[in-house]
Amino acid sequence: MKKIKIGDNLLISNICFGTSALGNMPDTYGYEVNPLQAEETIQAILNSPINFMDTSRNYGMGRSEKLIGNVLKKIGGKPSDFVLATKIDRDMSTDILDAEATKKSFDDSITALGTDEIDILHLHDPEHCCNISDITKTGGALDTLFNFRDQGLVKLVGLAMGNIELMQEIVPNWPFDVLINHNRFTLLNRQADKLFSLAHEKGIRIFNAAPFCGGALAKGSDKSNRLVYQEVTKKDLLPVIKIEKICAKFQIPLGAAALQFSLRDKRISSTIIGITKKERINQTLDWANIPISEEAWSELLSLPYSTKDPEAGRNYKLG
Repeated sequence: MKKIKIGDNLLISNICFGTSALGNMPDTYGYEVNPLQAEETIQAILNSPINFMDTSRNYGMGRSEKLIGNVLKKIGGKPSDFVLATKIDRDMSTDILDAEATKKSFDDSITALGTDEIDILHLHDPEHCCNISDITKTGGALDTLFNFRDQGLVKLVGLAMGNIELMQEIVPNWPFDVLINHNRFTLLNRQADKLFSLAHEKGIRIFNAAPFCGGALAKGSDKSNRLVYQEVTKKDLLPVIKIEKICAKFQIPLGAAALQFSLRDKRISSTIIGITKKERINQTLDWANIPISEEAWSELLSLPYSTKDPEAGRNYKLG
């Protein structure tokens, strides 16, 4: 795997495995994942050439971190060359994310993962919090997050969220090391393009998440009727079908085109994709390395794309 240096001493693969679905979130993904399968997949990730894994305090209401912690305990702790990222989350019963909630989220992550140090810690989903000033004010959630880094408890600090407008307000005012945005820089959508350029110019490392748009660009229109965590109509899937036709013409797996769209962008340090089965690891490696001709890219990139918020009409329910 291609490795990229971020911060002073972290080397990350240019693909990262996300673990939200492993926490069992059927309302988001449309299917369930049992704990044994989840732990088997986490173990396989730790043994794979990909050395970067992403989770969060609220994925599966803590289940994702707990499952990772279970596996790390069984193998005697996190491998020294493996990079683990998690996120600070709001109090899910009140939607408050202030300094107190930040400290509690961090403590809960440390306990669940069974580690004293986090490689990368993001502030997560401020757009879903009840009061943004709790996050941005002096002594608020962001100040607390950066204090963790100053104390050596966290190596790198990031911002992970979807809402582009709010992200563009926050990013210029804080010294983030990294950021995550999801579903907004894909073959179907380019809403994050200007944000990525802004972050790149500031030296912020970019992790682009969900290049498969919640699964449709991995499974295909005949196997999935979901886009960005929502059930959609056949008409909504027409842009996917257009991509599939080009992929069929050039004999390219749909998932390879979707993944490599992100991998080929020089602004992006790592692309985060979710998996729920160990077999997906080798499939991902294959997709990352399948040759795609410039002629194919020319046709794929000539297709129209959206710059609107892909989650604007989503009936948001975390679980």
